[in-house]
Amino acid sequence: MKSDLDRLMQEAGLDALLVLGSGSHNASMTYFTGRAKLSDGTLLLKRRGQAPVLFHFPMERDEAARTGLTTRSMNDYEPVKLLREAGGDTVQAAAKLWSMIFDQYGVGGRVALYGKVDLGPSFSALNRLTASRNSLEFVGEPSRTSVLTRARTTKDPDEIERIRKMGHATAAVVGDVAEFLKSHQAKDGRLVDRQGEVLTIGQVKRKINLWLAMRGAENPEGTIFAIGRDAAVPHSVGQDDQPVEVGKTIIFDIFPSEAGGGYFYDFTRTWCLGYAPDQVAALYADLQEVYDFVYQQLKSGVPCRDYQVMTCEQFEAKGHPTVLNTPATTDGYVHGLAHGVGLDVHEGPSFSHLESNTDVLQPGTVFTFEPGLYYPDRGMGVRIEDTVWARPDGGFEVLAEYPKDLVLKIPGV
Repeated sequence: MKSDLDRLMQEAGLDALLVLGSGSHNASMTYFTGRAKLSDGTLLLKRRGQAPVLFHFPMERDEAARTGLTTRSMNDYEPVKLLREAGGDTVQAAAKLWSMIFDQYGVGGRVALYGKVDLGPSFSALNRLTASRNSLEFVGEPSRTSVLTRARTTKDPDEIERIRKMGHATAAVVGDVAEFLKSHQAKDGRLVDRQGEVLTIGQVKRKINLWLAMRGAENPEGTIFAIGRDAAVPHSVGQDDQPVEVGKTIIFDIFPSEAGGGYFYDFTRTWCLGYAPDQVAALYADLQEVYDFVYQQLKSGVPCRDYQVMTCEQFEAKGHPTVLNTPATTDGYVHGLAHGVGLDVHEGPSFSHLESNTDVLQPGTVFTFEPGLYYPDRGMGVRIEDTVWARPDGGFEVLAEYPKDLVLKIPGV
């Protein structure tokens, strides 16, 4: 949480954090500013032991003020004059502006860099700045263990409620999709509308985007709606021109965010339209049993990797290969059990089974829970995914409940 930042900075030997870039789809900036509409070129400076300061363009002064942060206008540093003195060299002018800010706020030592910017100009400006200051070192931390990653791993109550709200919007859209599919009939193994036109995956995805927008959400990472063999390759998104067919597994993985690039939710259900073949039903039964067993074992303070190992062992006991003992397998259980969710759809903690993973399941963490089984040569894949909150009282809560029924009834099947 943000309240941990100064402690984490002390542990990492950092004197300051510098966050660059706009306020949209820029998780590190959004962490401090909310969803304020701020342009590229915005800076946020956080010195250890002091409140962050937001440096903004004058036309965005009202947006900046709404963040509740201490703010400064770029005009205070006369950027036009700096550009003129630099002979039109924007990199040199930027380096001088940053130098003035660092002087004013006494920034020195080790400064960690965050944000999303065009690398070339920023790299050049930072190089010029360090060349003139022997005491200054810019630090690029490993993303999995950086100070902001570690702070963002646990959420405060406001963050939990924002993720929960996204979960409710997500579940509502999933319900819309289910009803939309059930409003069609089956003909020759495919869904058709009242005019007899075949429904395609692309049409379903366009409906998803519309229904998300209507609920104040957006879909920056896209949606997985994959059928048959595509459902057996975990990150296959589905082919837009492919017809929606009955009796085949559909993996529907949806991971929208607040509009403007805020908090994400992550959710998956597996459906068979009309009926489920016996081998699919058996595979799904194995999945549900492992999901239920491992979920019931969740406990705060336990290494995250333990749950991935447990999941692998449970699947292997049912005869499915896993990444634990067959690392390169493309059949069976081929991925991790979970990952953190927040301002990025994938963030800490990690649930990798590797011994190098030292992450612990802490109270306040929000994470996915998503075991799956995949058999490409048999044209079927199944996955269940919920987003879970590790509550401060030690319990665990799915933030948006939704049925796990495998079969959606379709007229004519």
